[in-house]
Amino acid sequence: MTRVLVVEDEPQLVRALEMNLKARKYEVDTAPNGGTALRLAGARPPDAVLLDLGLPDMDGIDVIRELRGSFRAPILVVSARSTSDEKVEALDAGADDFVTKPFSMEELMARLRAAIRSKETVARHDGPALVETADFTVDLLAKKIRRAGRDLRLTPTEWHLLEILIRERGRLVSQRQLLQEVWGPGHVTRTNYLRVYMAQLRRKLETDPAHPRHLITLAGMGYRFEI
Repeated sequence: MTRVLVVEDEPQLVRALEMNLKARKYEVDTAPNGGTALRLAGARPPDAVLLDLGLPDMDGIDVIRELRGSFRAPILVVSARSTSDEKVEALDAGADDFVTKPFSMEELMARLRAAIRSKETVARHDGPALVETADFTVDLLAKKIRRAGRDLRLTPTEWHLLEILIRERGRLVSQRQLLQEVWGPGHVTRTNYLRVYMAQLRRKLETDPAHPRHLITLAGMGYRFEI
């Protein structure tokens, strides 16, 4: 069973998160502060973390850094902090996603599923962790991309799509497979999702997004990643 560590000091929100997670068959540990979170993570390593930044004993950014030093589990920040600088700081510290309070519980659960699936994709990956193209380099384990000497930031969904395509590089990956792996079996007809996210990936990765060299579309069938 997938274990989620909830780090939050607001009792009402903890109860709501715990109820929704358990209803979706997650095992849940809760921590009201950073110190407890780090102790719990050491004793019972989580598969994912939902973390508030405004904790009573230490800043959530420091908790992210401590967790990231020992664990590869996805970390989703759930915080009332909403400025771009604060989001960038959390992501740079090692968070995988940032959800601003107040939020939709369904959206949060969807982002959690995407982050966990992304981790599982890397675990199944049987090729080299470092993939180099003429335009960019992808480190799958560290979740880092460098292009033209700069680090690029991808959303969890963009990462998941890219990881699947890299795993199957050189081969056609059908639209149905991508939709099922990234969004779940209830979304296999939502081809518009793929168009939007592939366009975003091309803008970030391709030198000429209108004429991609690496993220190739096979009309009506799917996509292929080429080195």
